[in-house]
Amino acid sequence: MNQRTYTVDFRNVTHFLEMHAAIFEGLEFPDYYGCNWDAFWDCLKDMFGKSIQIEILGIDVIERLFDDDARIMLSTLKEWKEYEADFRDVQVEIVRGDERIEIDDYPIKE
Repeated sequence: MNQRTYTVDFRNVTHFLEMHAAIFEGLEFPDYYGCNWDAFWDCLKDMFGKSIQIEILGIDVIERLFDDDARIMLSTLKEWKEYEADFRDVQVEIVRGDERIEIDDYPIKE
């Protein structure tokens, strides 16, 4: 299986735009990424390839600083994973130290 791995690292984020910069860089989004959740969804849908693995580092940082945005991002990733399920394998994992939590098993705050 030819799998592409992307890593989004939020560990050093302190400002809102840094969060989107980490998303932009980690997911290799195009230059027209608009740093909002509609653009996030659109760019996710534009990611082509066989199978994709996304690793998210430092989720605790953005949950602490930007709780609503963390929830929106995680919910969007979960929805996108379900959307892609008929077309290809998509894995989204929250990484905490040696622990890897599949997004389907990660408690998204309401």
